[in-house]
Amino acid sequence: MKLSEKAVVYIPDGTKEEIALARTTHLAISAHQDDIEFMAYSPISECFGRSDKWFSAVVTTDGAGSPRNGLYADFTDEDMKAIRITEQQKAAFVGEYGAQILLGHPSKEVKDPSDERIVAEFVEILRAAKPRFVYTHNIADKHDTHVATVVKVIAALRLLKEDERPEKVYGCEVWRDLDWMCDGEKVFMDCGGHPNIARCLSGVFDSQIVGGKRYDLAAEGRRLANATFSASHACDTYSALNYAMDLTPLMLDKDLDVAEYAAGYIRRFEEEVRAAIGKFTKEK
Repeated sequence: MKLSEKAVVYIPDGTKEEIALARTTHLAISAHQDDIEFMAYSPISECFGRSDKWFSAVVTTDGAGSPRNGLYADFTDEDMKAIRITEQQKAAFVGEYGAQILLGHPSKEVKDPSDERIVAEFVEILRAAKPRFVYTHNIADKHDTHVATVVKVIAALRLLKEDERPEKVYGCEVWRDLDWMCDGEKVFMDCGGHPNIARCLSGVFDSQIVGGKRYDLAAEGRRLANATFSASHACDTYSALNYAMDLTPLMLDKDLDVAEYAAGYIRRFEEEVRAAIGKFTKEK
């Protein structure tokens, strides 16, 4: 692969890079360290302990802008970059990832619409891995770097030849829940497998938790809430659940506008709410 000199490729089981990537069936591409473990635990658990399914992950940014407190209060940006790499590699080892790639780009590069280098790197990785499924941020996320990342992921997917494309592309929850989506359009991602591993993966990012953000508790709480509130008139069928939106049409149709695709979900949600209220409102 032709990646930047800042990129770090880590193969937890020591398999050669080319072989490790080629065995990938499920690939997550995130903006930041720890996004993967929060948004894509379902495929992580699906592949855990398997020899026929392999989860690999890509982190786009360098982690320099991370909040810091306590033990990490006096750490420089360079210190934080190193810590974030170590934490992400710990997660990859615990989760038995097939491969972990850290591209190490500053957030400003990710958010620059004219910077096509990251798109090119995504294309390199996608062609090397040829995953069946891709997981990334949802296009209605409220974090600018997350939105910028998924836009570049979509751009990369559109550059692939038909036989290089994954079967499905999913946009997952991180900085905005997707419980607002119409139920029929939600992709249900079962996160109930190996709950001990889920907690380890969420808790390994000590610099963020000590820094004042209890992501570990929040991620578990969201999954538990989704599992219970996913259906109002039925017993729980999941013990932990994340939602995703299907982004596959954006890969298949290069003329489909990304913002309009997101707006379509919002309009259909509005129509559903209006229809529900209308059923119980007297006609004037």
